[in-house]
Amino acid sequence: LVREAKTLDAEGRGHAECLREAMALWRGEVLAGEDVPPHATITELTELRFEAVEDAFAADFAPEDAASRLAELLDWCRSNPHRERLWVLAMVALYRNGRQVEALALFQEARARLVDTLGLEPGPELVEMERRILCHDPTLAPWRAASGGPDPQPGNLPLPSTSFVGRESEVKDVVELVRMHRLVTLTGVGGVGKTRLALQVGAELVGEFPDGVWLVELAPVGDADMVPDATATELAVTAQADLGVTESLVRSLSGRQLLVILDNCEHVLDAAAGLVEALLARTSTVQVIATSREGLRVGAEQLLVVPPLGVQGGTASAAVELFVDRARAVAGGFDLGEEVEAEAVDEICRRLDGLPLAIELAAARMVSMTAQDVRSRLGDRFRLLAGSRRGVERHQTLRHAVGWSYDLLDQAERMLLQHCSVFADGFDLAAAAYIANDRVDEYAVLDGLDSLVRKSLLGVEQVGGHARYGMLETIRQFAEDELAASGTIEQVRDRHAVYFAEQAVAYWNLWDGPSQRVALDWVDVELANLRAGFRWATDRGDLATASAIAAHAAIIAIPLERFEAVGWVEEILPAATAAQLSHLPRLYTAASLCTFTGQPDRGARYAQTAQALEAEGSYEPFPDGFSAEWEGMAQLHAGRYERAMEIHTRLAAQSGAGPVYGLGGQTMVFAMVGRTDDYASLAEEAVCAARDLGNPFFLAKALYGLGLALARKEPARALETFHQALAYAREHRQVLVEASIYRDAARVETVSGDIGAALNLYDFAIDVQHRSGNLANLAVTFASLSVCFDRLERPEIAATLYGITTHISAREPGIRRSVLGRMREALGDAAFERCVAAGAAMEPADAVQYAREQIRCAREELQPSGAR
Repeated sequence: LVREAKTLDAEGRGHAECLREAMALWRGEVLAGEDVPPHATITELTELRFEAVEDAFAADFAPEDAASRLAELLDWCRSNPHRERLWVLAMVALYRNGRQVEALALFQEARARLVDTLGLEPGPELVEMERRILCHDPTLAPWRAASGGPDPQPGNLPLPSTSFVGRESEVKDVVELVRMHRLVTLTGVGGVGKTRLALQVGAELVGEFPDGVWLVELAPVGDADMVPDATATELAVTAQADLGVTESLVRSLSGRQLLVILDNCEHVLDAAAGLVEALLARTSTVQVIATSREGLRVGAEQLLVVPPLGVQGGTASAAVELFVDRARAVAGGFDLGEEVEAEAVDEICRRLDGLPLAIELAAARMVSMTAQDVRSRLGDRFRLLAGSRRGVERHQTLRHAVGWSYDLLDQAERMLLQHCSVFADGFDLAAAAYIANDRVDEYAVLDGLDSLVRKSLLGVEQVGGHARYGMLETIRQFAEDELAASGTIEQVRDRHAVYFAEQAVAYWNLWDGPSQRVALDWVDVELANLRAGFRWATDRGDLATASAIAAHAAIIAIPLERFEAVGWVEEILPAATAAQLSHLPRLYTAASLCTFTGQPDRGARYAQTAQALEAEGSYEPFPDGFSAEWEGMAQLHAGRYERAMEIHTRLAAQSGAGPVYGLGGQTMVFAMVGRTDDYASLAEEAVCAARDLGNPFFLAKALYGLGLALARKEPARALETFHQALAYAREHRQVLVEASIYRDAARVETVSGDIGAALNLYDFAIDVQHRSGNLANLAVTFASLSVCFDRLERPEIAATLYGITTHISAREPGIRRSVLGRMREALGDAAFERCVAAGAAMEPADAVQYAREQIRCAREELQPSGAR
């Protein structure tokens, strides 16, 4: 009967009846009573039965009993997971019933079951069906059309020409919103994929709207008054002679269950909003999805901002997935096989902000370019990302996509957007008002920013409890081009640099007191703007502005262990010296912070020059004793302890902040030279003086110094003090001191015998100091770690770490000769020298990797086997 059915017309009645008759003859297990079953016969009959079941589902799946038949089919799939055709039939059934997401989820279930039961990936037929569903293959017609029913599914959704990539979670979110609300508006920057997302949601929901899902494309509508006419045309509604178009629409659609997608409303916003209000107020069953650069501002509107595609995760990101998919469409052999090509694609997607349109335009270039070629030309992205792409004009080039939004702005909004393009990595209201040259009325600027946010040209987030604005790099470059074309870009960039120079001075004044945390948070957030302002002022020859930014940013960033601005200071120091700038001593003081990047001798000379300039009395210095404090720290790191003690003793005798600098510095010197007598009282005095001054950086240093003073004689109390100092340092963002506490608490733990705790602390210290580039303190940490590994009886590692310190430090590493002698004795002279040489040959990054790997291995060996 099964074979006979195959000879009959699959669409005919006899075919289905033959299959039903065949299936009715199946009664339990095949030949179950036979002593020696003929296995070939069992296999043949079982296969025929499955063919009958599969052919019956393929031929006899009427829409009126789809729910029960689907449930039966899914039971067959799950009880016979190896039958791939059953899975294919079920996916088609779900898709034709308007349940695309479930169809795709079923593919993943089938794949998982095949892998679990057989250890095999899905076959070509099943994989191909997933692709066809993703692409909305037109041959997979809806049930009504496929079954020859009287009424084909109404609606006018276009079949997508490309696969839908990377928006699964957004589709689910919008589908749920549409099910709960009558108006959902998708907003977002041009090219982010609002239309594509809306169409995909419409396809998912088509089975839930008996009267169809209808697309009304408003982009071609140039006259706002024609919005109702365009909508009526798409929905096949004829305006009645005695009624207006909107009234005719309302009456015609009343009682009909349909979903209208109003696409690209931004240029006819008021007219679109008016039509939507009428439809929602005077019908009860019409629902709307709108896409627009800004919301319609209609009551009960549910806004959802469509974000760019994710760029995190490297080549596994949604943005890269889209690039690869579109690149293969134009260059079939495209792949990410070579690491350099994969890195180029990843960078392209990140620099294009994850914008689908931009990514698709870049991928289209793969027909004649490599990803590396495209990456190298992204600086001119608006000329690069243009080509022969068909479709509406705003999707043909990246410039058209951004220009569509820009052209809808009024003159004041355009100017504000242009001015904001000079910011790097965001800005706040005060900065925008200054750059707009409108310090008097911040509210006018606020209104402009609010409008640009609503129109998806600016983003906004909360940083430290305050609003911070930003724009995608693609928007920024467009606005910057417009600013350059206006002829005012130099004046606006000048204002930007001056603003951040003034802010750097103001926040330095906060830094030198109890409000230091505010200054630290500011320099952390604004570092990119400070960098941009410094670079612009330097290139313009505006030394006063450049040096104000560099000197004060460098000092403010000390506790954060950020020393980039020290390099800025050294860059302009010769020119600033020649120009005899008024705050030249401040510049030399800031330059002395090169001590922390491994140049203590140079740092000492810079600090000495700063003091000499201060003595002349014609310059604007930092407060008394500040430059001397940094000379003392430089001398300390250079290993010139007597000179460091001399400087700090002199500072301790001065008034003002002098005792804070001096007492704290003396404590550090005593700790470095390994003084064994009690200097804890001196350290406690330093803490008291620092509390009176109120500067968190120097108080954190003093608390740390007290821990050092207690370390030899009272290790338990020292650890308690270190923990208190660490809590204070974390609260006030004193990263520089925090890293030192980790290291010296590790020293105490080593001596106390808790090597596991010590290794953890060393690991923290190395990580922080390496990320900040603090080579001076990193060398001290390596020296301490060398002693720790000597205690662990790992002389090769200890000697290698000692060798590292000789390479990256300008001073003796401070390891006792007895410890070095023990290493040499354990290894022998030749092996000891070989290990030291190996360490000395390592660059800092390699040394850090080596040290952290040795720490990891040692920790694993120290742990019980069950706790690893």
